[in-house]
Amino acid sequence: MQRLSGKKILFGITGSIAAYKSIQLVRDLTAAGAEVQVVLTPAAHQFVPPLTLQIFSKNNVYSDLFASRTDVLHVTLASGFDLNLIAPVTANFIAKMATGMADNLLSTILLSSSAPVLIAPAMDLGMWDHPAVQRNVALLKERGCIILDPESGPLASGLSGIGRMTDPQNIFDKTVSLLQGSPQTKKDKEAAPLSGEVVLVTAGPTREAIDPVRFISNRSSGKMGYALAHMAHEMGARVILISGPTSLPVPQGVESVFVQSTAEMKTEIERVVSSASIVIMSAAVSDYTPLDRSNQKLKRGPKLLRLIPTDDLLKGIAKQKGQKFLVGFAAETENLHKNAWAKLKAKGLDLIVANDVTQEGAGFDVDTNIVKMIDATGQHTSLPKMHKLEVARHILNEVIRLKSRAKTVKIKM
Repeated sequence: MQRLSGKKILFGITGSIAAYKSIQLVRDLTAAGAEVQVVLTPAAHQFVPPLTLQIFSKNNVYSDLFASRTDVLHVTLASGFDLNLIAPVTANFIAKMATGMADNLLSTILLSSSAPVLIAPAMDLGMWDHPAVQRNVALLKERGCIILDPESGPLASGLSGIGRMTDPQNIFDKTVSLLQGSPQTKKDKEAAPLSGEVVLVTAGPTREAIDPVRFISNRSSGKMGYALAHMAHEMGARVILISGPTSLPVPQGVESVFVQSTAEMKTEIERVVSSASIVIMSAAVSDYTPLDRSNQKLKRGPKLLRLIPTDDLLKGIAKQKGQKFLVGFAAETENLHKNAWAKLKAKGLDLIVANDVTQEGAGFDVDTNIVKMIDATGQHTSLPKMHKLEVARHILNEVIRLKSRAKTVKIKM
């Protein structure tokens, strides 16, 4: 018996260059026994021929909301399907879905349909990480939409980064899994190597108040920490994010706590750290805080600002480390390896991630980073400039490798 025999899929295709990959996906789903009904957006006609899709799906292909028919097409196509699959889906169509806009046949069908929705986004460099897109994605996830995140690689523009539609085989496997209610596949398990782990991530800057309207802080945007939280969740971990002030949306599925000062961050870390198996301290906490905080706004004029050191959060965690895997960060402007190695030894870290913030594409407020990872044995790996989500993936893979190596050594002993 074919795996998808008796299953009905409404397959939406939007205006992305990745639409050519959907032709094979339609063919594979049909070959697996599914009844596939293709609906194109007007823009999708620029990328795929309806006749080819009609031949492979063995059904008419629809796109005209106002086609002359005896029935109401968007109502007819909204019922009787087991799954609404949209691949590729553009940032523009994601926005339509999030806001409930219905200006073409496909978007109107989705408003009328009660079937589950699976989407595979595709877009060019920078678009996936735009706050508007991430807010829309988060909203869709809250409504139960299943999203196969785009991958990193060469893009249609000639640039490289996050935006490629995930491989059609992944979409096929996920579709089969959803429609069969099947247990986790081997590929799913491989995609969740942090399953069972609890990852605590600190991110962003902290603020130390001078008076009710002024504070000491730094240029950290929190992007690296949020990327780590996002990727750790994608890799199967339960993730707790303790964040200083940022303008970033919290990654879907991540537990979050927001703080202002270093002291507040310390309190929250102490509250949850006992449950964590991996601690990633990527926050850029303030090293100093004012000795005397004014309860009233200070007036203009010369002032002597006396500072005292804040608590060393990394050192504090190291004292109660136990079996936890501890990752620290070092943002340096000189002697990168030497300073990072000294910090690793002084804090008792298992891994330190160092970057020279004077390098273009490796400092604050950018979406990329250039880092060197150094472990407790002194072995190090340098990564070229890449998107922070990809940096996060490399860091977490290194954590997995080192934890696995530690277990192997323990067993041999």
